[in-house]
Amino acid sequence: MRATFELGGDLEVRRLGFGAMRLCGPRILGWPSDSGNAPRVLRRAVELGVNLIDTALAYGPEVNELQIAEALHPYPQGLVIATKGGSVRDRAGAWIRDGRPEALREHCDGSLRRLRLDRIDVYQLHAPGSNAPFEDTVGELARLREEGKIRHVGLSNVGIEQLEQARRIVPIVSVQNRYNLFDRSSEDVLTHCEREGIAFLPWHPLGSGRLDDLGGGLGRVARERGATPAQVALAWLLHHSPVMLPIPGTASLAHLEENEAAGGLSLTDEDLAALGA
Repeated sequence: MRATFELGGDLEVRRLGFGAMRLCGPRILGWPSDSGNAPRVLRRAVELGVNLIDTALAYGPEVNELQIAEALHPYPQGLVIATKGGSVRDRAGAWIRDGRPEALREHCDGSLRRLRLDRIDVYQLHAPGSNAPFEDTVGELARLREEGKIRHVGLSNVGIEQLEQARRIVPIVSVQNRYNLFDRSSEDVLTHCEREGIAFLPWHPLGSGRLDDLGGGLGRVARERGATPAQVALAWLLHHSPVMLPIPGTASLAHLEENEAAGGLSLTDEDLAALGA
């Protein structure tokens, strides 16, 4: 099992990354009460070898990108920050998709400022919007790439048809869909990404609500490996596909260290069979 993956052929990242979303305030809105926690967690993630951090305009909104810049700028060499545009939050916290080209350009420019970057390594469409044709949205991503504002383009919350539609317009290096040990509804997209050499970043990679159910294979494998259920769930993702790049998120230093240790957990064929591989 390889520990790294080459995003776009030129960005080598450790396959187990970090999702920074949970560093924001409650409901992923505003700033957290402990302003010093996010910098501690982000810096510790880098110390542990993480070199892929995922964020988005909508996290906070804007707060998460500012936290990352505050904690890590000037960025260590080789650190890849992947952010997302095309989704915003209203005052009630609702997630609103906005795929208009002019909105996406505004989102990208704002992320560049907040992250203190001249170019974003991986800029992802958070989700296709209904207020603009998908090809127009992707076309704007292609223009931003041509202008040098983004290095590589990624997509999130898409199916195979949309992925291929986008690839006819601009190269796509990553897809970020919901996927975990308990929810494999994007298996077809994952298989397609594997065939095409596209990175797959599973969001909600732990399926946390199910980790306490230790009566099945997960509990048995965790006990036999001397690991936590979360570590086994992450290790399963890494074993399941060579293009899988899990980005578990947490605001806890202890959970961060627990999650990152999953990268060194080996599972046997029997373990994988018990987990439904």
